[in-house]
Amino acid sequence: MKKILVLCTGNSCRSQIAEAYLRHFSDGKAEVYSAGVETHGVNPKAIATMQEEGIDISNHTSNNIDEYRHIDFDFVITVCDNAKERCPFFPTSAKKFHQNFPDPAKATGTDEEIKEQFIQVREEIKIYSQKFVADNL
Repeated sequence: MKKILVLCTGNSCRSQIAEAYLRHFSDGKAEVYSAGVETHGVNPKAIATMQEEGIDISNHTSNNIDEYRHIDFDFVITVCDNAKERCPFFPTSAKKFHQNFPDPAKATGTDEEIKEQFIQVREEIKIYSQKFVADNL
């Protein structure tokens, strides 16, 4: 079984959404983890936006990359430029992928405008995750 790590800055939105979609689309063909170079807790708006898709991430935890040093990952996906730049060296042969997604946690505007930004990022991550699974698993 392949092991995938999704890495972001705070492990609160983008990496949480990607973890959920990768797990969903891989249909048991991969163990999927997410982590941050920092931990900011799982964003309630990320939980809500995934709930709209019928995917429950309310039990996800915000983890630091150091918690997974012992795992030999097959793939490491960075989902923000900051995490790519700060990604520590992994003594692993993991194939590295990078796709920068906008940070919905930094969205501004009305509640509706912020919600729309979360949905937009969710949809971008959904498309990326589905393609990643089709191309790599």
